[in-house]
Amino acid sequence: MIDRRTFSKVLGVGTGAAAAASLAGPPALSTASAATAQEAGPAAAPAAGAGGHPSFASLKQVDAGLLNVGYAEAGPAHGPVVICLHGWPYDIHSFVDVAPLLAAKGYRVLVPYLRGHGTTRFRSARTFRNAQQSAIALDIIALMDALAIEKAVLAGFDWGSRTADIIAALWPERCKALVSVSGYLVTDREANLRPLAPAAEYAWWYQYYFATERGRLAMEDRTKRTELARLVWDTVSPTWDFDDATFARTAAAFDNPDYPAIVLHNYRWRLSLADGERRYDRWEKQLATRPVIEVPTVTLDADRDPFTAPGDGSSYRDRFAGPYDHRTLKGIGHNLPQEAPAAFARAVVDADHL
Repeated sequence: MIDRRTFSKVLGVGTGAAAAASLAGPPALSTASAATAQEAGPAAAPAAGAGGHPSFASLKQVDAGLLNVGYAEAGPAHGPVVICLHGWPYDIHSFVDVAPLLAAKGYRVLVPYLRGHGTTRFRSARTFRNAQQSAIALDIIALMDALAIEKAVLAGFDWGSRTADIIAALWPERCKALVSVSGYLVTDREANLRPLAPAAEYAWWYQYYFATERGRLAMEDRTKRTELARLVWDTVSPTWDFDDATFARTAAAFDNPDYPAIVLHNYRWRLSLADGERRYDRWEKQLATRPVIEVPTVTLDADRDPFTAPGDGSSYRDRFAGPYDHRTLKGIGHNLPQEAPAAFARAVVDADHL
């Protein structure tokens, strides 16, 4: 959680009654802006969950493209929109402390479950459980269309960074600004055929595990996939002192019936061990050229994340041609928005004003 001093310093809220009110009771979740959105319960801001941990009190559901998407919402219904995108093995709770900070600044914050996670479901049992990068990006475009959102600030990490990067690159008219943890993460499948340095390969151990039958069986076993995710949390966020309840709150999202198939396909597709769908070929051909992103962007690196490239962002700087800022967060691991929510929220506000 964010204490009052940190909140005031980072987002410019005074330390008097206004700041106290912001922290005592975050703004209620707004109603959805499109008629297709359906309430999953009374709209409310992040509230105490199991063990007193904050949690999104209710979710909304909306038909969007191939999916019925579950998402949390915070802030004023007519505020500028921010869409926060999670990664693997995480869920919307990576932003449970970010959302009220942005809502307090007047933003309408949407935090969707990606396909295969939480309450998001495929609308048809016949749809191929595809997790190639352009498919996930088009899910978010479909969500924006369903909620009548023309343009939004996109902010994410891990799968979420990749998804936001793709939208910013291919559909810049839908992206007002971008916050991308780990910089430019558009998958280059040709480059992925070439070996990395051994230390880098070691950090990606689960990617290769998922390519095996043993990995598939593990992902289909609820206990084993939960233990695997917990191991990843421990190793990629070595300084984050989270407790069992924090992990369990997110692990519930892994019980989605499509979760094993989506995770396995994502990592196998990256290594060219699984095919995508022809309907996405035109987008993938564009992404293979490593298109430059021209929207205003703040990139964030976490210095304790084993996947952070050396060089303080220099390895991907040439992929961003618009207004730009880069920041490295010391002592922070892979799940940056949950480990450093105030810094992440600050980056969103700053990207929006570049």
